[in-house]
Amino acid sequence: MDFQLQALMVGKLLLAAFFGGLIGYERERLYKPAGLRTHMLVCLGSALFTMLSFLAFPQDPARVASYVVMGIGFIGAGTVLQMREKVIGLTTAASLWTTAAIGMAIALEYYLVAIAMTALVYLILKLAKIEKKKKK
Repeated sequence: MDFQLQALMVGKLLLAAFFGGLIGYERERLYKPAGLRTHMLVCLGSALFTMLSFLAFPQDPARVASYVVMGIGFIGAGTVLQMREKVIGLTTAASLWTTAAIGMAIALEYYLVAIAMTALVYLILKLAKIEKKKKK
């Protein structure tokens, strides 16, 4: 594999780590179990798996990418807990799943989509302040 392609891949991975970090920072700030590092790793891993999928299986690149979606769903399910009459962790699971999608978008060079999604997810997570005010 040529150096230029590898350099592009590294750039995408750095971007994925940064975008995942933005979302993870918001979760970390609220002391959620899946925070900065978890979101960075999910975004980073999904970007790499997507790139490798296109390189290893050019005739069927969806093969590996589809398993990323399912695997992150499985990880997200592990963050959901039922305590008494409350279910907690749904937003964390959704943010992990969405962060994986952002990593995949970066891998496929949909940079504007990844920027827009990161901004939207960040803003949506900020709505927690409104939800807390409403509950009081």
